[in-house]
Amino acid sequence: MSLVISDEIVKASGLSEEELLLELVLLLFQQDKISLGKAAELLEMPQIRFQRLIADRGICVHYDVAELQEDIQHLTAKGLL
Repeated sequence: MSLVISDEIVKASGLSEEELLLELVLLLFQQDKISLGKAAELLEMPQIRFQRLIADRGICVHYDVAELQEDIQHLTAKGLL
């Protein structure tokens, strides 16, 4: 699906198209609607850069105990732990 945002809305926002996309992606991430990886992908930036961006804005990374346990299992299965 593609989303078309009219030039009128972009103009009214006072942001460039790139800035508006950034703000939308940050909002979706902050509301836990998209993952960190998906957010970085949508913005075409490395995940570490996106992590720095959210840190600069004081946005918390959504990472809970279940995700930590998944990561531990994954790393263990790969022989990295």
